[in-house]
Amino acid sequence: MKAYLDLMQDVVDNGFDKGDRTGVGTRSVFGRQMRFNLQDGFPLVTTKKVHLRSIIYELLWFLKGSTDNTWLTERKVSIWNEWALENGDLGPIYGKQWRSWQCHDGRVIDQISEVIEQIRTKPNSRRLIVSAWNPAELPDESISPQDNVREGRMALAPCHCLFQFY
Repeated sequence: MKAYLDLMQDVVDNGFDKGDRTGVGTRSVFGRQMRFNLQDGFPLVTTKKVHLRSIIYELLWFLKGSTDNTWLTERKVSIWNEWALENGDLGPIYGKQWRSWQCHDGRVIDQISEVIEQIRTKPNSRRLIVSAWNPAELPDESISPQDNVREGRMALAPCHCLFQFY
């Protein structure tokens, strides 16, 4: 928790104010990194209310490879509702990128299965990375999330663009 609070203080003291797609604005610092050894516990923010059940269901949903918000709403998780089409579609967001990354040559890569196999066979590799940042499917910020989905793009660009095992 101290690392998070230190980062927040850094943002307050050294951050730059910028506009954003929401119109609210953002204060940020560039390039900070946080690292957590999960053997020491789960790095959950405790300075604000966190809906752990929603976090767990959302992660399971990503890991299933789903991009259909219906599965979440059936479990009373509403965090994606405002960006989904009426049928629940959110376009090629996290689940698709993690489990069904489309290559230009037609291959499909299941990044989760591949990184698990790499952890087993090459645990010291520096390439134990899963990415959700697919430039070919990023949304056009000049149109609505729903219109992006209708055009085959992500409803929203990924906030968590990658994670790495080290």
